[in-house]
Amino acid sequence: MSVRRSVAVGCAMLAAGAVALAGCAEFTEQPSADKWTSQPKLTPLAGPRPELPGEQKPGGSQRPTSTTAPRPPEGCTDYNPLVIATCLDTVSAIAALPGDGSNPMGLVGERRTGRILRVQRGVPPVVVATVPVDRSGDGGLTGLALSPTYAEDQLIFAYVTTASDNRLVRIAPKDTPKPVLTGIPKGPVNNRGALALDHRGALLLATGDAGNPAAAADPNSLAGKVLRLDGAGRPARGNPNPSSPVITSGLRAPGGVCASMEGARTWVTDRGADRDLLYRIEAGRPLTGPAWTWPDRPGVAGCASTPASIAVATSIAGDLQTLPLAADGTLRGKPEISMKPPEGFGRLGGMDLIADQVAMVGTVNKDGGTPVSSDDRAFLLVIQGGGGSGPD
Repeated sequence: MSVRRSVAVGCAMLAAGAVALAGCAEFTEQPSADKWTSQPKLTPLAGPRPELPGEQKPGGSQRPTSTTAPRPPEGCTDYNPLVIATCLDTVSAIAALPGDGSNPMGLVGERRTGRILRVQRGVPPVVVATVPVDRSGDGGLTGLALSPTYAEDQLIFAYVTTASDNRLVRIAPKDTPKPVLTGIPKGPVNNRGALALDHRGALLLATGDAGNPAAAADPNSLAGKVLRLDGAGRPARGNPNPSSPVITSGLRAPGGVCASMEGARTWVTDRGADRDLLYRIEAGRPLTGPAWTWPDRPGVAGCASTPASIAVATSIAGDLQTLPLAADGTLRGKPEISMKPPEGFGRLGGMDLIADQVAMVGTVNKDGGTPVSSDDRAFLLVIQGGGGSGPD
């Protein structure tokens, strides 16, 4: 996410035995909306990359890997050193918070409850806000992001399903959620969406087609689109059409949207009618040529774009699929699968980068999976250039 932080996750944190690290839309103006009309470009500084046990070091040497698996969870206590929060419910969205890197923090969004909680290792989760949601089908709270100017305004944005529509809301500290963009079509299925920052001062919102494939191709509908918005819910500066928030179209049921830390590449995952897909977003062009497809439909969810790869979490297969990238951002190989059952964390949902190769990930085991006593959980993960370092 952009407003980002120079976050360094040090080796000391990971060392202790870690195995891994449509309808018409309404634009609701707020009294203070004009503060978003000029957004500074924030360029995050990359922190040092953590070194994992068992990684290949320069020169071919390798650190020994512990063969001792973490103890099984006991109630809400989880002994895996990567886990930072437990006993959550269907963590469909994550937004990493700025910090000094010694103990990463994040916000997690629960799809079915609408709760947004602040999580940090060693501290019980704290409820920051609760947004009323309609969780039927795949609806609920499915997107979460910090404001593009979070350092100044401390605002949080969430994408939610209500009784009447799908909408973007924003939450100020100690305040109730306020609608920002309403009237996004709602249907019996495909209400899920995804929210992220483009690291260039704007929000990226991916919306489902609400069960109506024709809506995704309809330029007058906000269903099945990727929108680029400012903090007031208006079309962001630099959009292909200055009067429209839409930068691309053709989605069915997006699971994740993400941008690289410097903002050079943006991606969206989608659950198509007969296959799962990964698209590289090119503003102003429809999503007609996927970068990768999965005929086995693993349930693509959150994603993370690093300098050397694009990582995709899956909520049905319950693994991490990492596709290596060439220097120009094109794929140079098939996905490498890590964190696969039964050694992984189970079904994966939301994901957000903390640093260039360090992500915070949530699980969704309470939504059709096989939860353990400490589920659902948020944990840390280092994403390798061609595969994720996890408990596989």
